[in-house]
Amino acid sequence: MEVMASIMRDHIIELLKEGKRIDGRGLEDYREIEIRTNVIEKAEGSAWVKLGNTQVLVGIKVDMGEPFPDLPEKGVMTTNIELVPLASPTFEPGPPDENAIELARVVDRGIRESQAIELEKLAIVPGKLVRVIFIDVHVLDHDGNLVDAAGIGAIAALMSTKMPKVQYNEESDEVEILDEYEPLPVRRIPIPVTFAKIGNTMLVDPNLEEEHIMEGKITITTDENGNISAVQKSEGGSFKLEEVMYAVDMALKKAAEIRNILLSSIKD
Repeated sequence: MEVMASIMRDHIIELLKEGKRIDGRGLEDYREIEIRTNVIEKAEGSAWVKLGNTQVLVGIKVDMGEPFPDLPEKGVMTTNIELVPLASPTFEPGPPDENAIELARVVDRGIRESQAIELEKLAIVPGKLVRVIFIDVHVLDHDGNLVDAAGIGAIAALMSTKMPKVQYNEESDEVEILDEYEPLPVRRIPIPVTFAKIGNTMLVDPNLEEEHIMEGKITITTDENGNISAVQKSEGGSFKLEEVMYAVDMALKKAAEIRNILLSSIKD
C-alpha cells in the first residue's frame, strides 16, 4: 500500500509540473457541481450537493428557544456535521471527532460572519423567545473538499427554507403557530472556496487523492459583495503572501461562478 501511495504521489506531482491534474482538470477548475433543493419533505429547508463524487445532504430545522444572553434580540443558529461511516472508511460511528467539529466551525463561521441570515428578524419576544435554526449536514460520499460541498449545501438549504409564521399574544404570554409560511430572511450568499498546496503549486477544489498528499489547505469564504467572511488554514504547511493573495482573487472569481449555479438551481 505504501509503494502504491508513493507511486500515486509522484504521478500527481509530475502532472502538476505540467499544469495538469490526475482527473484531467486544470489547476483552477472545479469538478462538476450539482445542487438540488427541497429534497427532504419534513424539513423546513434542505439541499443535496454533488461536487465531483463528493455528496452531502443538508437539512434545516426551525424551532423556538431562548436567545443567547449577550444577543437577546437575535435568533440562534447552530451547525452540526455528521460524517456518515458509509461515506468513507476513515469515518467512524459515535460522537463528532475533531474533523467533523472543524468542518462544522468553518461552515458556521462563513455563514455567521457574513451575516447571511438576518438574525434580528428571528426574535419573537426579545430577550425571551427567538427562532433557533439548526443546520444539519450529512456527508454521504467523501471524495475530497468536504468544506466547499458542505458550505454550498448549507446556504442552498437556508435559501430554500420556509418557516411557519408565529403570533405572540402578550396577554396570555403564548405563541400561536400559524398555518402560513414565510421564507427565512437570507440576505447574503457566502460561498467557500478551498485550495490545496502541493509542492509550490496551488490548486482549487482538491479531490481525495490530492488531499492525501497536500502540504497545506486554505478555505476562503466570500459573499456577493466581495467581502471575506471566513478564512481557515489547515493541514499544516505554510502559504506565502503572494499565494494567499492569489487565493483571495481566485476565491472571489470561483464563488461568483458557484453562486450563479446555486441561484439557477433554486429557480429551477
